[in-house]
Amino acid sequence: MARYAAPVASEAVWTIPEPRSVQEVQVDDDTVIVVRRHGNPDGTRLILCHGNGLAIDFYYPFWSLLTDEFDVVVYDLRSHGWNPVGPLSGHTLPSFVEDFERVLDAVDHHYGTKQQIGVFHSVSSFAPLLSSTKGTRFAGLVLFDPPLRKPGTTSNEFDQAAERGAQIASRRIWRFTAKEDFVSRMNVLPTFKNAVPGTAELMAETTLRESSDDPGYELRCPRDHEAQIIAYVRLFAVLIDFNALECPTKVIGADPTLPFSFLPTLDLSEMATVDYDFLPDTSHFLQFEQPTACADAVRRFLKSTGLA
Repeated sequence: MARYAAPVASEAVWTIPEPRSVQEVQVDDDTVIVVRRHGNPDGTRLILCHGNGLAIDFYYPFWSLLTDEFDVVVYDLRSHGWNPVGPLSGHTLPSFVEDFERVLDAVDHHYGTKQQIGVFHSVSSFAPLLSSTKGTRFAGLVLFDPPLRKPGTTSNEFDQAAERGAQIASRRIWRFTAKEDFVSRMNVLPTFKNAVPGTAELMAETTLRESSDDPGYELRCPRDHEAQIIAYVRLFAVLIDFNALECPTKVIGADPTLPFSFLPTLDLSEMATVDYDFLPDTSHFLQFEQPTACADAVRRFLKSTGLA
């Protein structure tokens, strides 16, 4: 288990344990998704995925709090994390949805079918929301700050933020001489200023890989891949219909009263079909800022719906 009890970030160390099981899932001719199993195999199954440009192991401060109780299955989006980099032409939101279905098939095949809960952050939330199965493969969904916008709008703050985010991502520094160089850059950025100690170091470990043709390290998810998803997210965000979901769904948003760090947070409190809450004083990266509160929110939802 990870230990974090340090007064400053440079002294905090997160150690991710070896998975109980690793399965390589061939989702198409060019793409492999590596699925890993952690936690308690006798517990209710949680299937987790992450936000654009990140990796699910980066979320360990959050999901490590759930491994004693739950059967925790994690996977990375294509061209992220443990997965090899695939072609840019296939790096699309519809591909994420198709991969999601193949991953669920593989989980059923290798680990058996049982009650399971989907836990997704940001852009990975699009997979269950846009899937033709409409949540029927889950007993419940917990979605952390999904990138949504109000239907019927064509040009608004969301679109402008998406365009700006894509431009920034396309210009990201993508190679580093050492992981320490990456950490020092992250520690001066405001993105994770309220995150738990050790976040920058954990990000270096989980989102960088050794360069294949040059000394040093590079982003596991290439910046053009990350930028392409951001550029097109606004086209799919308006297609989300929570009324079509056939399982209980909890949405946990960032604080909508604060300046947004990624895309504007949509307050869903008026939607009768959604169990919506937000965590005060959190940004889009709430699982790194308040991991205990996020884990407790998952437990409360499952208890309130009789799922755990």
